[in-house]
Amino acid sequence: MTTLYPPIEPYASGRLAVGDGQLLHWEECGNPDGKPVVFLHGGPGGGCTPGMRRLFDPARYRIVLTDQRGCGRSTPHASGTGDLSANTTWHLVGDLEQLRRARGIERWQVFGGSWGSALALAYAETHPDRVTELVLRGIFTLRRSELDFYYRGGAGQLFPDRYERFLAPLGGRDFAGDAIAAYHELLFDDDPAIHGPAAVAWSTWEAATITLRPDDELIATFAEPSYALAFARIENHYFVHGGWFDEGQLIADAHRLRDVPGVIVQGRYDVATPAVTAWDLHRAWPTAELELIADAGHAYSEPGIAAALVVVTDRFADRV
Repeated sequence: MTTLYPPIEPYASGRLAVGDGQLLHWEECGNPDGKPVVFLHGGPGGGCTPGMRRLFDPARYRIVLTDQRGCGRSTPHASGTGDLSANTTWHLVGDLEQLRRARGIERWQVFGGSWGSALALAYAETHPDRVTELVLRGIFTLRRSELDFYYRGGAGQLFPDRYERFLAPLGGRDFAGDAIAAYHELLFDDDPAIHGPAAVAWSTWEAATITLRPDDELIATFAEPSYALAFARIENHYFVHGGWFDEGQLIADAHRLRDVPGVIVQGRYDVATPAVTAWDLHRAWPTAELELIADAGHAYSEPGIAAALVVVTDRFADRV
């Protein structure tokens, strides 16, 4: 099985002022003269980690990673402020264009998984002329059906123990079956005794369900209070607003990608973003390849998914 490339360190990094008082952390690693690729992390609110650099051949790629607004090493951090009014999908699309220009890149490969696949689609459908290829994993488009499956009990039928823990901070209150809306009140409460436990419950629900086999280390990472609060607040903020998309927008606008080569890698047993969304996207964008990984869930770290992604990035590495 194909393995990830060895760990590498950035050769350049910085913080880019993108307006609204936001400073985005960015880094580059690999070959400064290589093929540009931008990695779009998940969540929203997840931030980048060193392992994400390893999906690309460092001899052939100029690898650009950035922490999106409010998370990771970008500031202001959502764990310290509840004001996310300047944090929307379309702010992030604009941020990517600012970053591309600031780094002197004409066109780049766009790589996104989970929420990163939604952001990649939003960016590519807006700026198809700036995208050499799209590599997408764990497709998520924020349709109501997708959110309802994960947060209103569908996924809970597969993980009843974990779903019970997820619902516990709601304290039995009447939330009309909409846990996303009910959590919004808790996560943005000023009292740490309220927003802290809610954030950990929200974040660890995701960490416990995105891998085919339980990953205790991943769950512990998602339970770290500062990480959990930024992650949960930003995700919930986006989900309450449907990503600022019209219902089904990303799939409806996939025709704009007709000239963009693409590959979709999807775990067959992905509970967080079930395979039906990848299937629907592929039908709307038939020139893209769809690879269903038979023994994988959602996370890019799943062996089958990681192997498939490296094969794809290797194949695209020398494409002009």
